[in-house]
Amino acid sequence: MVTQENNRQASNDPLHGKTLKMILDYLLEYYGGWEQLGINIPINCFINKPSMNSSLKFLRKTDWARKKVENLYLDILEDYR
Repeated sequence: MVTQENNRQASNDPLHGKTLKMILDYLLEYYGGWEQLGINIPINCFINKPSMNSSLKFLRKTDWARKKVENLYLDILEDYR
């Protein structure tokens, strides 16, 4: 059962309702492609033959890498506020 408190917490979370693909699409547009994203987050899936599918697969399996992507996204959102 979803309580009003749970709804309030979820709505305050800037990642609520955002899929990993949406976040990655945003970062790719913000940085102008894989090369700049790979400079900001130097992980192999962004540097060596990057693709959306391979990156999403890696990020879904690898918590530390997904956290870096989410944190970069949150940092950019913070800069706009």
